[in-house]
Amino acid sequence: MEIKKYAAIDIGSNGVRLLISNIILEKAKDPIFRKSALVRVPIRLGADSFNTGYISENNIQRMKKAMLAFDLIMQVHGVEKYRACATSAMREASNGQDVVSLIKKETGIQIEIINGKTEAEIIAATDLYELFENTKNYLYIDVGGGSTEFTFFSDGKRINSRSFKMGTVRSLEGKEVNVEIRNQAKNWVRNEVKKYTKLTIIGSGGNINKVFKLSATEIGKPLSRKYLKQEFKKYKNITYNQRVSEMGLNPDRADVIIPALKIYLDAMKWSKTKKIIVPKIGLSDGIVKILYSQEN
Repeated sequence: MEIKKYAAIDIGSNGVRLLISNIILEKAKDPIFRKSALVRVPIRLGADSFNTGYISENNIQRMKKAMLAFDLIMQVHGVEKYRACATSAMREASNGQDVVSLIKKETGIQIEIINGKTEAEIIAATDLYELFENTKNYLYIDVGGGSTEFTFFSDGKRINSRSFKMGTVRSLEGKEVNVEIRNQAKNWVRNEVKKYTKLTIIGSGGNINKVFKLSATEIGKPLSRKYLKQEFKKYKNITYNQRVSEMGLNPDRADVIIPALKIYLDAMKWSKTKKIIVPKIGLSDGIVKILYSQEN
């Protein structure tokens, strides 16, 4: 048996994550990907990018410290290979590339700013296919701080994907989802849905993962649209402080959970679906899978 250690750094609009995975290899068996460590720090880059158009000096310094810490953690774990990807906030920041250069110079961590298409492709490389049934079609929805990725799968293959500037942090920063962008997303989903029958929605992102965890639903079982509506109303009708103290949400989750649930509910309405599966996988998992596939 051989065990490889790979890492993924996901630099999002609401938080920055480091995932370390063990890849267990045995002859004549498929590789097993097992999470070894997960660290998340609440550096809300989207609060800068979507409001001022650039990453502030304060958040640049926080990013630098986070990358230094991640580098040390990867060394302790004996990580052989990593990939760091930045999404909406960094790609829309006017100084995004300058921040990448600074981080590389001062920490040694090389960050890659990816576009929406690449983001969707990385997500598609996750364990999603293990959930698929040949007789069903799937719409995968990943709601982030700055954008939402929609991907259709049919017959076990990725058919089409699209990224829209609809995100939770973007909404909080007074950048309400542009009516035109929302209509584009609605029309795109509705047009794609016409091609499929027996559609199942799969949702990913920190907010839907949290809702799923709090629901105490059995792994593999879906959440209903009715339940999400109830949760949306519940969170909306209490204060931010109550969401933190009474509902147990982290401070950087307690505000974004409302716009996130709104996007999931809209997508379910547009696609005329009543249930959503939450496998708790995302960009970091896809990065690790791609790192492994590139060597094998």
